[in-house]
Amino acid sequence: MIGLCAHKTLEIRFSDTDAMGVVWHGNYLKYFEDAREHFGELFKLEYLLIHKLGFFVPITETSLKHLEPIYYGDNIQISIKFICTKAAKIQFEYILKNLETNNIVATGTTTQVFLNESSRDLVLYKPFFFKEWESKQNWINVS
Repeated sequence: MIGLCAHKTLEIRFSDTDAMGVVWHGNYLKYFEDAREHFGELFKLEYLLIHKLGFFVPITETSLKHLEPIYYGDNIQISIKFICTKAAKIQFEYILKNLETNNIVATGTTTQVFLNESSRDLVLYKPFFFKEWESKQNWINVS
């Protein structure tokens, strides 16, 4: 089964950089968030929809590997891939590529779990809407 993929491009803003003109390391997680929001819009798995259905999806794990710096003015492409799993969680892999150099500058992952909105209890099963969403996917790569 091939995971769903999406791609988002961003231009690095001055406010994303530190005094050396290099993207501050904490902003990479914001770029991951931008990619997740874009993915949700493309594949109809938006945070507001999940919240409306009575769930939160907090991040419980992240990984990030920096391979080379990104600078103010660079354009990057964030590729996000949904990883299908049997567990009640949402997992993504990310590849950040500098479009000026064509080099991969960072890779990473995130894991999110489902919480019941009202009780804040961990949901140990895939919620009905998420199971339905997974069953509707063609599991092909898209841009």
